[in-house]
Amino acid sequence: MPNLGHESRITKKPSGIQPTPRTTMHEPRTPDPEADTPLSDDENALLDEMIRSGLPRRDFLKLMFGASAGIFAYQLATEKQIFAATSALAQGAAAPALAEGAGVAVQLTVNGASKTLKLDPRVVLLDALRDKLALTGTKKGCDHGQCGACTVIVDGKRVLSCLTLAAQVGGKTVTTVEGLATQEELHSMQEAFIEHDGFQCGYCTPGQLCSAVALLDEAKRGECSYVTADVKSPPMQLSDDEIRERMSGNICRCAAYPQILAAIQSVHSGRKATQTWGFATEEKLAEIRKEFTHDTTHDTV
Repeated sequence: MPNLGHESRITKKPSGIQPTPRTTMHEPRTPDPEADTPLSDDENALLDEMIRSGLPRRDFLKLMFGASAGIFAYQLATEKQIFAATSALAQGAAAPALAEGAGVAVQLTVNGASKTLKLDPRVVLLDALRDKLALTGTKKGCDHGQCGACTVIVDGKRVLSCLTLAAQVGGKTVTTVEGLATQEELHSMQEAFIEHDGFQCGYCTPGQLCSAVALLDEAKRGECSYVTADVKSPPMQLSDDEIRERMSGNICRCAAYPQILAAIQSVHSGRKATQTWGFATEEKLAEIRKEFTHDTTHDTV
């Protein structure tokens, strides 16, 4: 009889596809701390010391992760405290609100009409024109004096109203885009902008118009620019480069610069440019409507 006590048992592996362990899709996976990045030299030294003292590697890594989470939570709490303290300081350092009834009286002439305003001395001319006098033609663009959309004319000179305190123009004459035209007709510069299609979205146009009108007055006074060749004898007839330089403080994001230049030059020198556009007549509009109606009917059929 064979000795069954010392006989090695041999089992035959079943053929075919081996069954895979069943898992559930919603079973959460617990991260394995040992599968993370390698430890540093200091951490390895500390790990060896703790293993010799009887602490397993897995417990050590759990302690390390817990300590890291605690440090992160402490840092987050500290940053929140610093932010809260900074906000409190900023609110305390803010300028106090103007007391009821306080302010300065500013008397100025706007578009030919005398105005007296009671203003906070910190109010800029742009806000006074828009909010107090409802002259919203002057636009607020960058609010940093870089785009020129807020340009108005003060005593014949171009001024960036977003950088000018309203109290500074007391006793002076202010002209906005609303004051260029009369009740009967447009200003010649406005007509030139229309004729030469010198605007597209129109947001910068009020500043462009005021700057262009004041530019021509500067030329008549003999004022020089950066590109003036002889400052002792400034040109009375401005070249295209002179106009470009003098208008460089007014930005047009639609890039209508060639048309703006042509409009200013036409008023300044009388030079006419070929008009490449025109208003549609009633006959043309009727023809367009007829074609549109025909195309719509054809598509539905």
